[in-house]
Amino acid sequence: MLLAFVVLIAFSSKAQEPFCKKWKKTELPAFSKDGDLIIGGIFSFKTTNFNMFYRLNFRELQCAQSMIFAIEQINNQTDILPGVTLGYKIYDSCRDVRLALKMAMALVSGLEEGQSDNKPCAKPSNVLAIIGQPNSSPVIGFTTALGPFNIPAISHGASCACLSNKNLYPTFFRTIPSDYYQSKALVQLVKHFGWTWVGALRSDTDYGNYGMATFLQMAQQEGICIEYSEAVYRTYPRQKFLKIVDIIKRSTSKVIVAFVSFSDLEYLLNELFSQNVTGYQWIGTESWISARNPSYMKYYKLLNGAIGTSLRGSLISGLKDFLVNVRPSDIPGNTGMNEFWEFLFNCTLSKQDNVVMIPKCKESEDLKEVNTPYTDLSNNGFCSNAYKATYAVAYALHNLLGCQRLKTTLTNKPCSENMMIEPQQALYYLKNVSFTTNDGDNFYFDENGDPASKGKTYDLINWQLNKEGMIEFVTVGAHYAFLSYRQQFIFDYDSIVWAGTTKQVPKSVCSESCQPGTRKAVRKGQPACCFDCIPCAEGEISNSTDSTDCLKCPLEYKANKQKDQCILKNIEFLSFEENMGILLVTLALLGAFLTIAIAFVFYFRRDTPIVRANNSELSFLLLFSLTLCFLCSLTFIGRPTEWSCMLRHTAFGITFVLCISCVLGKTIVVLMAFRATLPGNNVMKWFGATQQRLSVCTLTFIQVVICLFWLLISPPFPNRNLKHYSEIIILECDLGSTTAFYAVLGYIGLLAALCFVLAFLARKLPDNFNEAKFITFSILIFCAVWITFIPAYISSPGKYTVAVEIFAILASSFGLLFCIFIPKCFVILFKPEQNTKKHLMGKMASKSL
Repeated sequence: MLLAFVVLIAFSSKAQEPFCKKWKKTELPAFSKDGDLIIGGIFSFKTTNFNMFYRLNFRELQCAQSMIFAIEQINNQTDILPGVTLGYKIYDSCRDVRLALKMAMALVSGLEEGQSDNKPCAKPSNVLAIIGQPNSSPVIGFTTALGPFNIPAISHGASCACLSNKNLYPTFFRTIPSDYYQSKALVQLVKHFGWTWVGALRSDTDYGNYGMATFLQMAQQEGICIEYSEAVYRTYPRQKFLKIVDIIKRSTSKVIVAFVSFSDLEYLLNELFSQNVTGYQWIGTESWISARNPSYMKYYKLLNGAIGTSLRGSLISGLKDFLVNVRPSDIPGNTGMNEFWEFLFNCTLSKQDNVVMIPKCKESEDLKEVNTPYTDLSNNGFCSNAYKATYAVAYALHNLLGCQRLKTTLTNKPCSENMMIEPQQALYYLKNVSFTTNDGDNFYFDENGDPASKGKTYDLINWQLNKEGMIEFVTVGAHYAFLSYRQQFIFDYDSIVWAGTTKQVPKSVCSESCQPGTRKAVRKGQPACCFDCIPCAEGEISNSTDSTDCLKCPLEYKANKQKDQCILKNIEFLSFEENMGILLVTLALLGAFLTIAIAFVFYFRRDTPIVRANNSELSFLLLFSLTLCFLCSLTFIGRPTEWSCMLRHTAFGITFVLCISCVLGKTIVVLMAFRATLPGNNVMKWFGATQQRLSVCTLTFIQVVICLFWLLISPPFPNRNLKHYSEIIILECDLGSTTAFYAVLGYIGLLAALCFVLAFLARKLPDNFNEAKFITFSILIFCAVWITFIPAYISSPGKYTVAVEIFAILASSFGLLFCIFIPKCFVILFKPEQNTKKHLMGKMASKSL
């Protein structure tokens, strides 16, 4: 009987023993709570480095607690998931890809417990979604692995643009904007402040590599050059960081764009600090610009004035009180707070005796009394995203369960029964979820699983010191990714503090901007931002900064002294107001006055022997033509017009032919007069006064005919000469037909040559007062002037051409006037005793002897 009782007790004891037990290597959650529906969470509470030391991440702890707070709120609400209790299981991945994958599989498999020898304990997981994991690389790993299970993953911090590819990651969602928008914002920020020569640092992760690749591509499109682009990672050996420090020290750029996580950046900052590498303007991403970990005071001299993009935060009512009231726990699966607690209060929660004599923690410790990043909600963009992700899952489940309870007849909508929800059902409703956040924004996912928002995408954060000498993250602006380019940035410029604690925007260019009036010439073998500024050539301008080409001014315009604007060229012609014009007018009027005066002298002394002996009729006609010659030179001065151009050349040609015809007539008269003195010679009857008039008229008429043909065929016309000078426009009379012009000159030259030959032949004939000799001299001067005129005319452009022509007219006219008439006037006025018939006859007789 006793034996049977013992056996019964033994079997009874064995029957009461549980079939299932824990695996020895089972990973327990950091935080957990049972519920009707379970939401998984993976966060990085600790970060390891290459020495296998780890550092606590207070921000991730705050994000995990934000998720828990959201679940507690939802469980206490009646308008969302009424009657349904949400639970959670939150794991720590230690920022490690392998651990993140392991924790994800633990959430999915449902094999957290082992099995007995004869009965399995496995059960399907009721984790319907996984929230968290701020880093892109771990997310890529476990999202790829979870794809076949159709379990949605919603990240609050994985921002790699690669995760928007729904073909590769169909179950991935996020509440943080894609890094495409952050890279674009950073490029626009750099361009906004005129930094065209920058250095680039990136984490050697999917986050850093993809983000920086997008930044580099957009920077190139905006004309921004990268002096260096280096990768950093927390497990790199120290030699790698020293090499990067050396690159930074040797660089000429003063702006560093750091697309890095704060855990990677800190190792580089340590080396920069040890070598006192300061004075650089840091541009940061959301992963570190507002993170507390790298912002210890020793780094401020490196990062003072740093500016960058930070996720927009939101005020979560009640979260602050929730955070400070969290207490450590010794319950397995809820010990995630313990290490933070021990670190914050420098005590131990272990009940075992410790060798290092760390004091035991008391129950009087209070988070309200310590200043820690865990309770700092000033920049809670990441954690508000975790809070938002939790609500997105809850609303998706609410819609899913509501579909079942309303007994909808809609097709293609999976509806669950008896709370047995499959992950793919949650995935469907998560794609179509839409709700209003605590900020009043309408939140939903776009077709790529990214947050669709038309509001502010990023805050612009600036590192400054407050009055207490502590680092403060000051919001100095905002970026709206979905607005037009000019409206995307809003800045409070007065509140920005730049590197070196100055208010002056730093410069970072390879070459200073080329000012208007110059153009850029890229240096061979160097980036496009490194160039020389070359002044524009004559007649070319550039009217914008950093112009790549100079523009040629239109023909009637020239470049100003600065070569940044085309201005009208000065129009130049020989005017009456300028000195040369005044001088030539004076000489022309003087010549005309002298000619008229001589004509008066001859007229009033026309009965004297010397006037009568010199063919007074031809003399007066010659004086008249000389007056016209002097006066026609005035038509060459002044602004050329259509009528003045035709008049000046034709008047010149006709008056000079008239003049030379008269001289030729006088020369012939001298020859005929000598032959008439010979016995039996009656030649003078063939060249009397009538013949002289007829010859002058005939010779002049020929020139008139030539001029008429010239005017009818191709007359002279006013022309803007733009060829000879680049700075001025020469307003001149174009000859029209150069053949006609040279025909006019040629005819004048022919008559002058004929006259010169006849005068030369008659130079030694006995005449009254050496008439033939004076004619010879005058024609010699005339020919010399006009022979030298032709090359001078051709080689002198513009108004100097006109001046040369006027000078030739005046010089030849004065030569004729002085050589032919001045000697006679001298006798008439100052030697009247020689102006007698007796004296004249005596002189002729002596010469004949």
